[in-house]
This record gives sequence, structure tokens and C-alpha cells, in this order.
Amino acid sequence: MKGAIVFAVVMMLIGPTTRHLLSGRLGAFGDWLGAWSPISYVIVAVVLAAPIAAAQMMLTWPKHVVPESPMAKYRREAPEDVE
Repeated sequence: MKGAIVFAVVMMLIGPTTRHLLSGRLGAFGDWLGAWSPISYVIVAVVLAAPIAAAQMMLTWPKHVVPESPMAKYRREAPEDVE
């Protein structure tokens, strides 16, 4: 599946219209980044840091511990086979 996706992306980049469109979009993004410099850098930093922060939170989240029944210590053990 990954190979098919990489193949499709490479084939799209080979075409001149797609290459022109993508380079135009990247140029427009660079212009926007420079024009709105203080705010745009904060927005880009938040967009890039959000998945990292979410993954870190999921990795460090405390594990759920099932509490032991308070009546478990009063439970009678099953008698062993007496013969």
C-alpha cells in the first residue's frame, strides 16, 4: 500500500501542471509566512507541536489500575480434593 502511494505521488510530481501548482502554493505559503510573521510563526509552531504534545501525553498518561474488591480477603478458598 505504501509503495502505491509513493508511486502515485511521484507520478503527480512528474506532471508539469502539478509541479507548477505545488510550487505556486509553497511560494504563496512563504509569502504569507513573511507577511504575517509574528502570528504566522506561532500558528505554524502550534500546528507542528500539537501532535508531538498529544503523543507525549498519551505515552505518559497513568495506567488504569483495577481496584481490588474489598471483600476478596474474606473469600473462602475452595477445598482441595480430599480422598
